[in-house]
Amino acid sequence: MVLGNSTISYQDVINAKLRLAGAIKKTPLIQSEILSDAFNAKVFMKAENLQLTGSFKIRGAINFIRQLGEDEKIQGLIAYSSGNHAHAVAKVARIEGLTATIVMPKDAPRIKIEATKKLGAEIVFYDRNSESREDIARGIVEEKGGILIPPFDHSFTIAGQGTVGLEIIDQMAALGEKPDIVLVPCSGGGLIAGIAIAIKHVLPNVELYTVEPENFDDTARSLKNGKIETIAENQRSICDALQVTKPGKLTFSINKILLSGGLTVTDKDILKAMSLAFFKEKLVLEPGGAAAIAAIMAKTIDIEGKNVVVVLSGGNVDPEIYKHSIESL
Repeated sequence: MVLGNSTISYQDVINAKLRLAGAIKKTPLIQSEILSDAFNAKVFMKAENLQLTGSFKIRGAINFIRQLGEDEKIQGLIAYSSGNHAHAVAKVARIEGLTATIVMPKDAPRIKIEATKKLGAEIVFYDRNSESREDIARGIVEEKGGILIPPFDHSFTIAGQGTVGLEIIDQMAALGEKPDIVLVPCSGGGLIAGIAIAIKHVLPNVELYTVEPENFDDTARSLKNGKIETIAENQRSICDALQVTKPGKLTFSINKILLSGGLTVTDKDILKAMSLAFFKEKLVLEPGGAAAIAAIMAKTIDIEGKNVVVVLSGGNVDPEIYKHSIESL
């Protein structure tokens, strides 16, 4: 069964916060003295790499699954993901005593594949260059049944991710500060859509920007042109979590209204950001999780004199890529 989408409000994000209470970590907001001093700004890092399952994705997964009825849950969960959403859905399925089938690319990081397997999920592999993960997942639903848990383009998922924004507001207020700019790594746009709904409701003047790899800048292009743009086939990036070829319909409908624009970074920028996070901040980030730091380091946006929050979206990094990043600084 594929559940239909609907509109999403600030109250939906508040309701998600209540569903997630006691089930996730309130991840720390850490001021980076290194980046703050280097760019004459106050830079704060929202460390979702320290979240359960190593990324923000469990927020959306829990919020979605906890709204299912028992007759829906027993059908089993179906998801498609390069890794972090897979891990999150598998984790929640284990907690709730449900079955999970995950469609994953053959070239997904081994660490993400193994983490998903260990939680008992069945994995169906596909070739991301020649097959559609959405079509495969829907085919499984049609053949075997099950509830499809989308990684970003659904109101339940977006509302769950939006709880990151609620925490940012509260944590900045506790420091006596308000954000001027929020930078968020972007794949399909669900994380920043949820964050934007939460933050813009309370602080309407905050500027929010997506950060994407240069070869997967579909949201940046779409925001610029005012319509959904699709990335050409067979592009490459070390950011496995951000290799989505076009924004979601629901996420783009939100983001084109609430966001200030999109930024892009190179793989080289990403490696430098991962290295700085390790050596200077003592934080382990996967490539996609380091994108917002990379945007600052690459000077893609002027942040002088501003309060800037960068979301560190995940820390599930392939060991070989991590070794390469550490050697890059």
